[in-house]
Amino acid sequence: MKEVSSKYYGENGIHRVPLWRIAGFSLNNQATNFYLMLMTMVSYYLTGFVGVLVITASSFSTVMRIWDGVTDPVIGFIVDKTNGRWGKNRPFMVIGNVILLVSSFVMFHVTHLLPENKVIRFAFFIVVALIYYVGYTFQCVVTKSAQPCLTNDPKQRPQFAIFDNIFMIVRQIFFQVLCVWLIGKYGTYYSTELFHDMWLVTAVLSGICTIIAIISIAPKDREEFYGTGKVVKVGLKDYWETLKGNRAIQMLVIAASTDKLANQVKTSTVMIVMIGVVVGDYAINGTLTMLTSIPTIIITVVFIGTMATRLGQKKALVIGSAGSVIFSTLLIALWLFGDPTSMSDGNGKIIFGAFTILYVLLTAVNSGFTGMASSIVIPMTADCADYEVYRSGKYVPGLIGTLFSFVDKLVSSLSPLIAGVMYAAIGFSENLPDVTTPYSDSLLYVSIFLMYGMTIIGVAANLIAMHFYPLNKEKMEEIQEEIAAIKARDAAE
Repeated sequence: MKEVSSKYYGENGIHRVPLWRIAGFSLNNQATNFYLMLMTMVSYYLTGFVGVLVITASSFSTVMRIWDGVTDPVIGFIVDKTNGRWGKNRPFMVIGNVILLVSSFVMFHVTHLLPENKVIRFAFFIVVALIYYVGYTFQCVVTKSAQPCLTNDPKQRPQFAIFDNIFMIVRQIFFQVLCVWLIGKYGTYYSTELFHDMWLVTAVLSGICTIIAIISIAPKDREEFYGTGKVVKVGLKDYWETLKGNRAIQMLVIAASTDKLANQVKTSTVMIVMIGVVVGDYAINGTLTMLTSIPTIIITVVFIGTMATRLGQKKALVIGSAGSVIFSTLLIALWLFGDPTSMSDGNGKIIFGAFTILYVLLTAVNSGFTGMASSIVIPMTADCADYEVYRSGKYVPGLIGTLFSFVDKLVSSLSPLIAGVMYAAIGFSENLPDVTTPYSDSLLYVSIFLMYGMTIIGVAANLIAMHFYPLNKEKMEEIQEEIAAIKARDAAE
């Protein structure tokens, strides 16, 4: 093997990587998710500065996510064909982030300066958004396609999910605090200055995450860590064979896409209604998020660190999904039969009564189970890619990653439409509810369903899919041994 290999390869063909590189590369997912969070606010921009209705704004997000998914197979094919001086993955991280930076700036800084004609503004926004989502796909696909070359150690792969979940929670805390601060500064989401601030923070943090991720993956983004360590030509026929024969990725796609749909339907509007309208004091949202997030991080790390590394990733996904069903149900009961208004004094101060304590505890445990179920699917794509090498001899991480992303995005694209339609059905067809909206039972019921009911549906689908998923811990050990044997035979020849 090449000189770099001896630094990372162990016995039986297992190649590992220092822990800090796993943590650093997981930031590539956060780099794209910062922009994804920015786009959760797009409905406010479209209704406030472009002039479209709520249903149109929600449909826009759905159509764009479908376009995002359609570009995945094309870009995945390009990734699988790429093997240059800078590796298979790093060029797409750079290209993707630059496109995201420029296109998002144009969307939120130029559109409202055009003539006050909603057709012209909406058409312009759509064209720029099409380019934006190409950049998003470029960078997003690498999070999955680079997993097999990062490490093939069954005990190391779940560690990506640990760091990814920690950084995801930190990012969500930051975003919630940012939203509260911006609302306090501007008084409304319908402000061009607010969108400028959100864009600037997003661009800077995403850029930093991308740089760290590139540095982290650099020594492993090499040919000797791709599949069996030799170039295997793949064509469109091989893609069809993989789609038809790889049961593992088929089942993982079902599990991941339903999870993503449930998570994405929890738009910023849902939290605004739950805390700002039902509780009646949105100012406490940042503090609540911090109170629930710290124990969530601890629980998630313990769950993934013990269950995934000892029992395997499949069992970790099953346990996480089952726990999420139980605690989401308990949270529904709490909101329906408890007194949410007892959480606050109405002036930004939390009251630690029975409802608040139960909410914090149940949310932390539920987020731990849900986080384990949703984050473990990313390193599981590496298992699916290795399974394809074992099954057919083809190393196609781009295909595996983009197939995963394609269906994931196609299904999750329905989330803003689902939320928009449900709020429109109860009277919010022109503007979404915000902190100034008066309370109603219909708002409570719709928001509870979007927050917890969709989660139950999503994780229940996980349990069904995992029943047919073939890659348990023992099977993965067999696969890695076979790939190592292939490498040994090739080296001898």
